[in-house]
Amino acid sequence: MKPHYQRIRKVKTHSGSTAIQVGSYKGKSFKLAKHIGSSKNTQKISELISIASEYIRSHSLQTELNFNPQSEEILFKRGLKVEQSCLQEAFEYLDKIYSKIGFSTIANDILKHFVLIRVLEPASKIKSIELLKKYFGISYKKTTVFRQLTKLTDLKEDVQKVAISYARNNLHFDFSLVFYDVTTLYFETFKEDAEAFRKPGFSKDNKPNQPQILIGLVVNDMGFPVYYDIFSGNTFEGKTLIPIIVGIKEKYHIKNFTVVADAGMLSSANIEEITKAGLTYIVGARLGNMPTEKLNNISKSLNKTEGIYYRGALPHGILICDYSQKRASKDRSDRQKQLLKAQYQVDHPDKTKRRTRFVMEESKATVRLNLELIEKDIFREGIKGYYTNLEYTESSLIVARYKDLWRVEKLFRIAKSDLEARPIYHRKKISIEYHILIVFVALCITRVIEMEKGKSIQQVTDDLKDKWTITLKDEISGNSLKILVNNKPH
Repeated sequence: MKPHYQRIRKVKTHSGSTAIQVGSYKGKSFKLAKHIGSSKNTQKISELISIASEYIRSHSLQTELNFNPQSEEILFKRGLKVEQSCLQEAFEYLDKIYSKIGFSTIANDILKHFVLIRVLEPASKIKSIELLKKYFGISYKKTTVFRQLTKLTDLKEDVQKVAISYARNNLHFDFSLVFYDVTTLYFETFKEDAEAFRKPGFSKDNKPNQPQILIGLVVNDMGFPVYYDIFSGNTFEGKTLIPIIVGIKEKYHIKNFTVVADAGMLSSANIEEITKAGLTYIVGARLGNMPTEKLNNISKSLNKTEGIYYRGALPHGILICDYSQKRASKDRSDRQKQLLKAQYQVDHPDKTKRRTRFVMEESKATVRLNLELIEKDIFREGIKGYYTNLEYTESSLIVARYKDLWRVEKLFRIAKSDLEARPIYHRKKISIEYHILIVFVALCITRVIEMEKGKSIQQVTDDLKDKWTITLKDEISGNSLKILVNNKPH
């Protein structure tokens, strides 16, 4: 029995013309849908067939499959077999970005394949092997993969050189301004590491009881990652700054080097080391430790006015402060919430175990509001401070540069969420190192894609995963045909 799809039929008429019709078979009967026309002229008949093909394309969801372009074939035929289905377009696009950055010069297929699949659909290494087969038709044996993955740790310096080279050649990067921050990645275990690498510490993922590692990341002013390093989980984040920044300066012979970092990197020792190394810096200032009188003077100087700046001298630079109404509104709201909690604790000292910020304990049985701290908080409302040794740079530019730190924070969010860098399930240090290397390269690709497409990486990968390349084989003729379809047919 013939199928019910629409097809083109040629019929000889009594006058000797050839009629071109569109219809479908029901049993042995042909149900006419459209009479296209008739002619005795060969060229005219070809034109009528083209019109019939266009009619089918515009009136049905059928896809035209032409296994033999040298002859006029019907649109659908029997004996078809799906030989392969893969995300060929996704692979070609991601491979193009990988090569555009320059990672293809490293010539390591394991690195490339595991980076591309992490960008497309992050998963464990074992699951990634399955996804490489499913999406790209690339097969790996598990034992081979893990043996080859351990060799990737030798490529860290090569990978960073490629990232830096791309930033220099395409993003006007020269190390004169870099942004630095750290984050923590936790492990799905409660056991510490024998190698003193996986250690509990201050967790930015709210996992204080689980071991973690620290990642220090350096990015340029466009949010492209150029350098990273790994530290044990119990390392104080302020101690990561000097080894990375001074190491970069010496390795790449940088003369003019300004680093922008968060207040967590700030310490008098760090500032002194940065100054000794001939570097310039912009770091967030912690105003909470400042004397009340000085805070009061800064507050009076700014007078709750946006667009003006306070400047004060420091032993190794200057302090710059500015005021923001939006920040003041948030500070005020936060203080009101804290004051409500504090007052409740003062009224019910026996019902609370942990003291809030504005409560001062006079004895075990007596607590009161910390009026001095409340006063200091009022003076500090809406004010943000910045330390720098760029003495001759405009205050507005210093503040603007510091606010660009969001680019590092955005990359950390991408790494943790879109690329699923954590939780980490690896146990050995070498496994952790190649995992972070893969994430770093994937982060570089992700940033280039987002700059190129103007979309989030999630939107891009969702689109790519909808475009399947299906290879059909005609079992009668032996011919094959590739077609691109949106959404894989089931």
